[in-house]
Amino acid sequence: MVEQIIKKSQFEERGTLFETGAPVTCSVSIDKVIAVGFGDGSLRLYKPDAEPVVVHAHNGVILSIAANESHIITGGQDGLFLKISPNGEIEEIYNFGTQWVDNVAAYGDMFLCSSGKNVYIWSGDNNKPKLLEHQSTIGGIAIDQNGRRIAVSCYGGVTLWRYEKNKWKSSKFAWKGSHSKVGFSPDGKYIVTTMQENELHAWRIRDKASFAMSGYPSKVKSFTWAGDNPYLVTAGAREAICWPFDGKEGPRGRTPLCIASGGQENATYVETLPGEKAIFAGFKNGMVLLSELSENPNDVLIQSPTGSEISNISISPDRSHILVGDIKGKVLWSPLWE
Repeated sequence: MVEQIIKKSQFEERGTLFETGAPVTCSVSIDKVIAVGFGDGSLRLYKPDAEPVVVHAHNGVILSIAANESHIITGGQDGLFLKISPNGEIEEIYNFGTQWVDNVAAYGDMFLCSSGKNVYIWSGDNNKPKLLEHQSTIGGIAIDQNGRRIAVSCYGGVTLWRYEKNKWKSSKFAWKGSHSKVGFSPDGKYIVTTMQENELHAWRIRDKASFAMSGYPSKVKSFTWAGDNPYLVTAGAREAICWPFDGKEGPRGRTPLCIASGGQENATYVETLPGEKAIFAGFKNGMVLLSELSENPNDVLIQSPTGSEISNISISPDRSHILVGDIKGKVLWSPLWE
């Protein structure tokens, strides 16, 4: 339960603080490892009871990261799309030259990336990628839980690709503005995007009904899903804003749950505590809170303010450790439970 999380002083004292010198840009959990990408192109592999392994993966910023059951995949400013084992062995999937690899995703033996206006799909033993073209620069990509649908965000909305009869077929979910991060709801019924404006947008897939979630004081840089119902948990405000997505109308006409108050600071990153109705929220001043997903939550201070914006929070696959990273390269790696 949430009450088992160790308190502030014990938590930070028991953890290890790493000064890496490069911004934390992205992370993914695989096997017993949290793989973390950095602004200097390095990938660090954090395991319980072991020193982190440093992999010199890219020349320049690691822009995106994902994983399947056996490998980590990364995309970078250097145009490389890489497959990396949990032990740090690197295999180049493709080199795009001067074009950045902005987004990556993986499902089974299918590996995806976006560069410019195109999505590229590698699957099985096929060395030649399938090309999905779009009209503007791609902001984000996501694969659903069954690996049969791909959501691609860009200016003007989302293109949903379905794999049917050995072909990828597309349909458009339109909403004006520039869309960036994209994801499916856990039940696969909704698509959600962050935007360049201070808001999010969602569509119900079956009929393309759309929902605007606005009123944020800053750009929403992060979202996650939590609870059984579920809630869409978002950064971008002085609290974690949690939109209910149960029922036929999703968040339409409903008041969001507000938890994990950061005082005068806006949340910049949110993450779910797996197996619990609770979330972590990181703030612009470096503070991190754990909060229950309830009307009257008990907040636990995980990290006290450091003065540096939180850019990543990850939980190890076995739920034994938490990793907190910021834009100045500080990484807190600590046990979660007493």
